[in-house]
Amino acid sequence: MAGRGYETRRLRTEPRRYAADDRSTDSSARTNGLIDHLRASFALDWRGVHGAPHWARVRRNGLELAERTGGCRRVVSLFAFLHDARRESDVDDPQHGERASALVEQLRDEGLVTLGDEQTALLDSACRDHSAGLLDADVTVQTCWDADRLDLGRVGVFPNPDRLCTPAARDRSLIARAYRRSRSGCID
Repeated sequence: MAGRGYETRRLRTEPRRYAADDRSTDSSARTNGLIDHLRASFALDWRGVHGAPHWARVRRNGLELAERTGGCRRVVSLFAFLHDARRESDVDDPQHGERASALVEQLRDEGLVTLGDEQTALLDSACRDHSAGLLDADVTVQTCWDADRLDLGRVGVFPNPDRLCTPAARDRSLIARAYRRSRSGCID
């Protein structure tokens, strides 16, 4: 995100409520199948700065935020696993969001991602634009972006509250907890 402009408008931050089954995360068996699929095709270091430990922290951040924002937990959880899954470089890879977006459709076609059309559109948008520095989006997409930005400590960057989308993510104690997790490389 360094060097990119940031959209300053914040339009939709009120929680959108989803049906109970939409707010749950995918079953562990389906998630394990998805992770196995992603690991087999991941081009970078599985334990590197954009690999599985990062995904796990983004998921934890996102699910914690979703409780406060009302964002869709399934979309947030899937975003954590997919947003960097098609990176080709840990340094400069401006098209990785587009590739992640294409992956969403591929995995949906293969049955590894089971979402309705609205949720798929949210996941697609969150993956496609997650590194564009935007702030304006549906609250679920904002929750995804914030979950990722809260893990910047892994590369030595303290999350800037002005570049977080939701009031929940701008909570200083949450930022501090996420930063400590990120710097330590731990999930909890």
